Amino acid sequence: MEVILKSTVTCPNCGHQKEEEMPTTACQFFYDCENCKEVLRPKEGDCCVYCSYGTVACPPIQENKGCCSN
Repeated sequence: MEVILKSTVTCPNCGHQKEEEMPTTACQFFYDCENCKEVLRPKEGDCCVYCSYGTVACPPIQENKGCCSN
């Protein structure tokens, strides 16, 4: 399975969307919306902002490795 590295993040506060390249070596716990300046954090039970607000889960989850595992 090929890992997808780009995900479109949608801000739950203002609805702004932006395609971002996901890190492959670390989880991203915070994301600043460039439109409304809201700081996004993962929803409870999610490991990162991409799993909560992105169109694609983070690379470790895609690879069934669990989040942030090395």
